[in-house]
Amino acid sequence: MPDETTAAGRGALLTPLAPAMRRVLGHFCTGIAVITAHDGAHPIGFTCQSVTSVSLEPPYISFCPSANSTSWPLIREVGSLCVNVLARGQRDVCARFATRGGDKFKEVDWFAGSNGAPTLVGTLAAIEADVELEHAAGDHTIVVARVTGLWAHDERSPLLFFRGDYGVFDENDDV
Repeated sequence: MPDETTAAGRGALLTPLAPAMRRVLGHFCTGIAVITAHDGAHPIGFTCQSVTSVSLEPPYISFCPSANSTSWPLIREVGSLCVNVLARGQRDVCARFATRGGDKFKEVDWFAGSNGAPTLVGTLAAIEADVELEHAAGDHTIVVARVTGLWAHDERSPLLFFRGDYGVFDENDDV
């Protein structure tokens, strides 16, 4: 008997317009990160859910800021950054850095990492990196950065994004 994941059971394909793309790709659960840098005078940051490992040798990651981001050009100019992987209890941090303007770092504890970029307190992991490559890709930019240092907190759980909302692992599910 076909199910909805087979060609016979799925029906017609959707046209890849923005609402359908958002809905269907929202079924791919992602972590949430805050990309940060410091220009010597001010900390800079934005929320990003498109972060992935690219290569172990050399150590590359990528992330995709919006093409209309006002923070990304400032971080690009600095060149050194930190990818702060948010932990389960950091929804407020996610929301704060997803806004435009204002002091995003107000009431957020952080310290300067070894490359000067803000490392947010309470995160699941932090990845320091230097921007190496960029590629314009529609309404976003694909950034490839060389990892220069990283750490993870093994006792914390991730803040997840799924179907347009926050999610968590169900501790009762078998993995």
